[in-house]
Amino acid sequence: MSKQSHESDVAFIKALAELLRENELSELEVKREYGDDDSLTVRVARTLTAAPVAAPVQVAVPQAAAPAAAAPAQAAPAAAADDPAQHPGAVTSPMVGTAYLQPEPGAPSFVKVGDSVSEGQTVLIIEAMKTMNQIPAPRAGKVTRILIEDGAPVEFGAPLMIIE
Repeated sequence: MSKQSHESDVAFIKALAELLRENELSELEVKREYGDDDSLTVRVARTLTAAPVAAPVQVAVPQAAAPAAAAPAQAAPAAAADDPAQHPGAVTSPMVGTAYLQPEPGAPSFVKVGDSVSEGQTVLIIEAMKTMNQIPAPRAGKVTRILIEDGAPVEFGAPLMIIE
């Protein structure tokens, strides 16, 4: 590739990054054709930082109600415990893609709630960029919850299932 092509490719990538930012997109993939056997595929992605929606808000509590104010403070750790991503047995997505609970349409699921799995056993697959990636159980145990539906899009780090 010539220096001219390289400079135009850099400008093209910068323009894609600007498009990503201006339109508040998280990912953009484009294939640029130069000829029969020459092309450039560019994938530009960014991590969006979400505003702290569940940030605790302090409210002035009258002195008479002060003992009752302790109850909501105790409820906050329980809510965090209900978050599947924080569960010690959570199997999280190692990539962005589409999750499938069965190897092919019409086939039985890899696992169901209540199944015992061994470490390394395939529990689901994630399709990313036309590639089927087997997701193994990180530990042996019992599947207690499946948190996604077959064919659901998943993000990196999203909880997929709980193995206890």
